[in-house]
Amino acid sequence: MATILQTVSLKEARFYAPIGYYEEEQVLGNEFFVSIDVCFPFLNTETENLKNTLNYEELYQITASVMQPKRKLLESAASEILDQIRERVSHALTIEVVIRKSNPPFGGDLSCSQVGLKYFKD
Repeated sequence: MATILQTVSLKEARFYAPIGYYEEEQVLGNEFFVSIDVCFPFLNTETENLKNTLNYEELYQITASVMQPKRKLLESAASEILDQIRERVSHALTIEVVIRKSNPPFGGDLSCSQVGLKYFKD
């Protein structure tokens, strides 16, 4: 029997946040872009009913709340976002969270650094 999977995503949600290993990053803040993909069985037989899918506004609200406080590592923010999504979307088969940091302050010529976590349901 075939299964139809659905993916709900946020792509490049932009935040200015006090996240970074160095103290000046936590004081001055930096620009971040967050992308999230949540994959789950397609249950939306009534395609106009939001309760049968995942509201991507909820993904944004989770992300916005996690990106506000000061922290040193992007990994902790990505982990917290992933954990909150797992709590709210128990039927998710995979969840991927990627956080991209614009202009990391270590003097190299690069556009960004990036951290990602991916959850696979057993």
